[in-house]
Amino acid sequence: MQRFTIVFAILAVLSGYAFGASMRSVDNSKIKNENLSDCFDGFDTCNYALLTPAQAKEIASFRYDNNLWGCLTGYRECDDSAIHPSDRQVVTVERSRNLLACETTIGICDKSLLSPSEAASVAAIKKEKNRLSCETGAGSCDYALLSPEEALTVHRLEREHNLLACQANDVSCDTSSLTSTEAAQLASIKQRTNLLACKTGNGYCDESLLSPSQSKEVAEANRERGSISSVPE
Repeated sequence: MQRFTIVFAILAVLSGYAFGASMRSVDNSKIKNENLSDCFDGFDTCNYALLTPAQAKEIASFRYDNNLWGCLTGYRECDDSAIHPSDRQVVTVERSRNLLACETTIGICDKSLLSPSEAASVAAIKKEKNRLSCETGAGSCDYALLSPEEALTVHRLEREHNLLACQANDVSCDTSSLTSTEAAQLASIKQRTNLLACKTGNGYCDESLLSPSQSKEVAEANRERGSISSVPE
């Protein structure tokens, strides 16, 4: 009986060692798998010492492909210095994409990547776009980019646009920019429009703007409308 107890105790100890070794093996395997995942994701917690040579090679290849993809598409940061000579065509793609962004102002433009001729072309496009914005009033206008002749043209067009806005009763009308003649013309149009509104009953009628003779016209028009509406059918 005593011998059996001793044997059982020895087996229990050995079993405990085996179980502990098995658990340590599971923990080590879990740590290595988590580390491998961190390395693939590019986390700072990646420990390259825990990688096998095959895993390290695979991760290096994966990261290179990711960087190359970013350089080609522009959807991620691109490290040009890490590109192999055989893949240098991506530099052309990146420069083309950057030039497009600089010319269209759509995307991020890095002027340091432009050649002197490209920089001159981009500057010319910017100047032309600004001139059109100034002339049409669509978008912001940088008067500093205009030549003296262009500034005169823009000033004339701004006055024309403002006069048209005032004549059309648009909210953008700036009456302070009108000449005395233009202001008189606008007042005449406004008075005529108000008179018609009062006589026809269409729109808003401001009786305070009517002259004595106009008030008589409106009263007569109201009487005529009243007499017509009172005629039996």
